[in-house]
Amino acid sequence: MNKIVIKLTLSIVAFGYSALSYSQVDKKVLNWYNGGNAGMETEKAYKKLKKRKTTSVVVAIIDSGIDIEHEDLAGKIWVNKGEIAGNGIDDDNNGYIDDVHGWNFLGEANDMRLEMTRIYATLSKKENLSDDEMALLEEVKTAVESQRSSYSGYLNQMDMMLPMIESIPGQVAEELGEGYTMKDLEKWKPEGDKAQMKGMAMAIMRGDLSKEALAGQKKQIQGMLDTHLDKDFNGREVVGDNPDDFSEVVYGNNDVEGPDAMHGTHVGGIVGAIRGNDLGGDGVANDVLLMSLRAVPNGDEFDKDIALAIRYAVDNGASVINMSFGKAYSPHQQEVYDAFAYADSKGVLMVHAAGNDSKNVDTEKNFPTYMYSFQKEKLDMFLTIGSSTKDSKGNLPSPFSNYGQAGVDVFAPGSEIYNTVPQSEYRILQGTSMASPMVAGVAAMLKSYFPKMTMKQIKDVMLSSAKSYKGMEQTHPETKDMTDFATLSVTGSVINVKNAVMALLAIEKSAKK
Repeated sequence: MNKIVIKLTLSIVAFGYSALSYSQVDKKVLNWYNGGNAGMETEKAYKKLKKRKTTSVVVAIIDSGIDIEHEDLAGKIWVNKGEIAGNGIDDDNNGYIDDVHGWNFLGEANDMRLEMTRIYATLSKKENLSDDEMALLEEVKTAVESQRSSYSGYLNQMDMMLPMIESIPGQVAEELGEGYTMKDLEKWKPEGDKAQMKGMAMAIMRGDLSKEALAGQKKQIQGMLDTHLDKDFNGREVVGDNPDDFSEVVYGNNDVEGPDAMHGTHVGGIVGAIRGNDLGGDGVANDVLLMSLRAVPNGDEFDKDIALAIRYAVDNGASVINMSFGKAYSPHQQEVYDAFAYADSKGVLMVHAAGNDSKNVDTEKNFPTYMYSFQKEKLDMFLTIGSSTKDSKGNLPSPFSNYGQAGVDVFAPGSEIYNTVPQSEYRILQGTSMASPMVAGVAAMLKSYFPKMTMKQIKDVMLSSAKSYKGMEQTHPETKDMTDFATLSVTGSVINVKNAVMALLAIEKSAKK
């Protein structure tokens, strides 16, 4: 039963990330990703740039929305200088009225089905299916019904756990005595069923396993059954557009926060939260403006929203685009790719999270992807990021991180990341969703200090200067066996800001000779 709780805590989340309590992470290491060892050595990089001036860089955050009034993002939100706020007029004639800080392509909508559920719903109503459509229908039907069965089973198991949670403290007290502590539990070496009892007792004492936490997880899972995996649910109706019509580009509104901006606010904070103010985790870039493009719902994103958000970001001056989202199916791959190719042609760097299924993206479907079936070669300005931990001695890749020797370019810190969430609060979240904005933030930081460098030059330097762990045995995210870290990505490395700065300074010095 303890394994079930751990699995639920780490896996059942809308965007493929998980939240951790303070008790699970030492507060002294909340900002570990900016330090040395397995961190990016961000602080050392800034020391080498003290005398340099910066130029603001715009980073588009395509996500669930951003709390633009967060205390730790003050002065970090992009402002469209072509718009007059609140006048109800499309001042810059781009089709979007009062798009002062970005755009919300989801309008009032939030809960959506998974893409496979949408495909299941569409094909199950269609007559005269082709052989390929029949095969796809059977595939998605099996996948949806399998997940529904699994999650229904989780709900039943969680009901059984409630009385266990209430009884565990008393049972442990019989073994260790009343008033036992976490240290007492750690010293205890039980076997068999009592070992499971110990694990549950420790989870209860940490606050990770409680009636309240269980109730929250049950609500989340039931919500997935009612929305993500219900083929008759259609959350898109309130948006008012046809998600399959890419010529219909003006829809949504200018509310760039939306109803649930936790994920997007955390991602934005990683890129650019105010540094050195002791409020939360420091952002990577100190001179950055965040453009909020709300296109990622509670469920799978729509290809149309992503494609339009990419084009909006490029057309409105973003140098970097962060994309912490992904899904198993993509019905409009060509349109999404065309948007990526447009950004690529304009020299805009796109940074994408690899995903959190402990799978090989070279063989497993995960969209958007670094290489669509119709592509002849990879786009130059598209990076896919895996997640790393603070433990470089055998456990460097995050256990949830996707990997790929061809498809994942580089790793970056994504485990136990403390940063901004709505209402000027802070939380520890983890996932490749957190690793991707680390890299986006590094790219923006370097561009701000080296404005004459192109984003392609900066991208190339980031990859070539990343800290190599080739030849070092690490725990494989999927098999859990020891493997050479070089087999998990193109570079076999973790992004390192200090090394990138040193490389750019050397290039700059060489150019002056």
